[in-house]
Amino acid sequence: MNFGSGKTKFVEGFLSYFGLENEISSPTFTIVNEYKNDTVTIFHFDVYRLSDPSEFYEIGGDEYFDKGICLIEWGELIKDALPKNYIHISFSKDEKDDDKRRITIENT
Repeated sequence: MNFGSGKTKFVEGFLSYFGLENEISSPTFTIVNEYKNDTVTIFHFDVYRLSDPSEFYEIGGDEYFDKGICLIEWGELIKDALPKNYIHISFSKDEKDDDKRRITIENT
């Protein structure tokens, strides 16, 4: 995953589907932000600043998985803490055009 590859923009688009587009803020310093409407709760994590995967457990991160949709930036840093089945979306900048992104979606 790359810096500036569109992860937060993706989350912004995801939230807009649920009418939460005006709510977005990067969770870089708070680790997780919660967004809620009448039908769904979405948790947006940025785990880049965790120094060790055990910190994810210490903040109760794994307890969020049963409470709503979890979007996790830099999830590969806590891969062992992720649920058995999850959707992995990776973003990278296009090598020839800085304004384009490559998105790969895998079901684990």
